[in-house]
Amino acid sequence: MPSVPRLFARPCTVVVCRGCCCGNPAKQPGTDPGGQLDRLRAAAAEGGFEVRTSDCLGPCDQANVLVVVPSAEGRRAGGRPVWIGFALDDDCTAEFAAWARAGGPGAAEPPLALELQMIRAPRGARTRSGR
Repeated sequence: MPSVPRLFARPCTVVVCRGCCCGNPAKQPGTDPGGQLDRLRAAAAEGGFEVRTSDCLGPCDQANVLVVVPSAEGRRAGGRPVWIGFALDDDCTAEFAAWARAGGPGAAEPPLALELQMIRAPRGARTRSGR
């Protein structure tokens, strides 16, 4: 069987905000944003999804914010990027890592706990990743 071109095999991507409020332990006391990113990257290495960071995604009052971007399979099934707010603890990190591992939006149903944390994307939002 021929290999699938990378374009069609793109995995789910989790874009993690690391702007002014998200990822700032001084603004989110009791959190470990560096540890969260380390755990996500470790899960991605084992689970076949990608993790990227972005400058400020916008909704600072709902920090920490992340966006779960569907895999190519999820996109073909109608999945669109899902914004999640208040992503602060280990349980939440494990939930979106498991969802991303399963393909994310369009490929798998989100965990119920994450449905309660879904937020609207800010008007004109783009996920500018690069770090």
